[in-house]
Amino acid sequence: MKRLISLIALLCLSGCSSAADPDPFWRNATVYFLLTDRFNNGDPNNDLSYGRKNDAAKLRGFAGGDLQGVIDKLDEGYFNELGVDAIWTSPVFEQIHGSTDEGTGRTYAYHGYWPSDWTAVDANFGSEADLARMVETAHRHGIRVLMDVIVNHTGPVTDEDPQWPDSWVRTQPTCDWSGYAGAVDCTLVENLPDIRTDSDKPVDLPPRLVAKWQAEGRLDQERAELDAFFQRTGYPRAPKYYLIKWLTDPVRQYGVDGFRVDTAKHVEPEVWAALKKESSMALADWKARNPDKKLDDRDFFMVGEVYGFGANDFGATKGRNYGYGDRQVDFYNYGFDSLINFAFAQRAKEEMEPLFASYSNDLHGGALDGVDVLNYLTSHDDGSSYDRERKYAYDAALKLMLAPGAAQIYYGDELARPLTADAEGDAQLRSFMNWGDLKNEKTRALLAHWQKLGQFRHAHPAVGAGVHKKLADKPYTFSRTLNGNDRVLVSTGLPAGEKTLSVYDLFADGTRLKDYYSRREVVVKNGAVSLDTPFELLLLGQPSQKKSSDKT
Repeated sequence: MKRLISLIALLCLSGCSSAADPDPFWRNATVYFLLTDRFNNGDPNNDLSYGRKNDAAKLRGFAGGDLQGVIDKLDEGYFNELGVDAIWTSPVFEQIHGSTDEGTGRTYAYHGYWPSDWTAVDANFGSEADLARMVETAHRHGIRVLMDVIVNHTGPVTDEDPQWPDSWVRTQPTCDWSGYAGAVDCTLVENLPDIRTDSDKPVDLPPRLVAKWQAEGRLDQERAELDAFFQRTGYPRAPKYYLIKWLTDPVRQYGVDGFRVDTAKHVEPEVWAALKKESSMALADWKARNPDKKLDDRDFFMVGEVYGFGANDFGATKGRNYGYGDRQVDFYNYGFDSLINFAFAQRAKEEMEPLFASYSNDLHGGALDGVDVLNYLTSHDDGSSYDRERKYAYDAALKLMLAPGAAQIYYGDELARPLTADAEGDAQLRSFMNWGDLKNEKTRALLAHWQKLGQFRHAHPAVGAGVHKKLADKPYTFSRTLNGNDRVLVSTGLPAGEKTLSVYDLFADGTRLKDYYSRREVVVKNGAVSLDTPFELLLLGQPSQKKSSDKT
């Protein structure tokens, strides 16, 4: 079987990495990341399932958000107004039922990263039918769905949640980060059992899953599906392949468009290559069976959390590899189309030009040529997020939404949701969505700012996928051009009121342009445009015929 894994890896060195010319859609995509439990409560009847109690420490228990809440906001047009291209939801698999208690109060699996059954949706988040409707609703609005997936570990052991068999998990040693083995063949933290993804040894189903499925009346179906999967693929019944089967089921059943992969660097990269292979087949199968529901013929998309990737940027010596100390791994060669850029939040304090120019150079002819990155400013587990005090909310939006590469909005960035809650650890970053703040004019104005930037990105793939060129220092003006097919002109620091700006030969006289910030149109005359707007920012491009809800 090691030969099979090696063959998959070899094939993926040429077939599973991104194409030399990446898809402009994903390079420019605006991805909205939300914690399912913290975004919107669409069904209060499922707030406490499986006997869970309302006894957690602050912001460390379930708060009521669910898939119905996401569906409601999709139907309201909230994501379309933001120009969102894809929604990334935190994991919705069934979580451990109990809680951990480490002296600082109870913590439940509200975040979704403590799975107990990869074949079921957690009742706190909704049902299988809700997941199907969420994906279908997103697609109807022209929005793709990225599911957050976990292969590295199960949830912690609690009184209600026994440990999985030793044939499935290891509980020692704890990772000490001493090279590749010290980050992969170990448990991330104490009481987070590590799936034996390194093993090809066949194992039986965990007895607790057998008993659970039997009680739910689906044991025979689950076993039949597993038999068919292993017969088709020839994989041994090792833990990693069970998980690959379970993770690809929603892709084949509902048309999930891609995965955000959790803890990618803590799992053997060959596993991700196998996951990408099976996921791609599953999505192709769904699209063949649902030609009237598919958005397009794009392949399955996979973005990974390789924690720390990009921290020192992508210089000539570092390139796009992740270094374990004793081993370098290029995760793009193992099925990943994109990786989260952990440097962006740290560099956001820089001026726009060095920030934009360096990433454009990386993506076009540099270390990231042919692949993608997903930039972010704030997240669910980055305590060093940019502007946690929300003092520079407008500036943050400009830098993220106008940067080369894809952009990840963390739920509430657009409403300046507080990131300094009175809670322990990462919970500070995970307060419930501050919908009530939309009563305030200041919050509505900030949301409008994000919406205009998002609509600009959505209408013009050149914003994130095009080549950056500085045109002037004062006012700061730059262009982005994409293969001669799309081009935009951006200028900031202009006077409010009447203003005239050269178009630097980007557009011919007589060309009608739209300023996506004021939503006004203007015609190029004598190599320039003149507008009277109350804003200091111009986002210029030819008017798009595409609406934010179009299937693109």
